[in-house]
Amino acid sequence: MKLIAASAGAACATGQKVIELANTADPLQLDLAGVDRIDLNFPKFSDGRAFSQAFLLRRRLGFQGEIRATGDVLVDQLAQMERSGFDVAVLRADQDLAIAQRVLAAYPGYGVGKYQGDAVDIRPHFVSAAPASA
Repeated sequence: MKLIAASAGAACATGQKVIELANTADPLQLDLAGVDRIDLNFPKFSDGRAFSQAFLLRRRLGFQGEIRATGDVLVDQLAQMERSGFDVAVLRADQDLAIAQRVLAAYPGYGVGKYQGDAVDIRPHFVSAAPASA
C-alpha cells in the first residue's frame, strides 16, 4: 500500500479519470468505464462505510484501478484498508508517515502465506489451485 502525507495528498491526477465517491453513495451504481482512480472519503475515523465501498469495488465490481483513502485516515486503520482493497492512503495531517510505514510493515501476514482471504486475494494459502486427488 502506498502512503501519502496529507500535505502531498491534494495533488491532481493529470490525465486520469478520477471519481470522488461520497461515503453515502452506492458503488454498485457507478459506471466504471475508463475510471483510473476512485477516492473514498473517511469523514471521521469512526465512520467505516468507505471500507465497505472499497470491498464492493474490488470483489463485486472487479475494479482494477487505484482506490485511495482520503479524509480522517489514521495509522491504525492501514492494515484493514489494505485488506479491504485500498491501494493508497492519504494520511491525516497529524499522522507521521514514518510511523505509518512501520505500522503497515508490522502486519506482513496478509500477504503470501496468509490464513484468510481478503478483497484483493480471496483465496487463503491453504486452498490449492487444483483439486486434491482422491
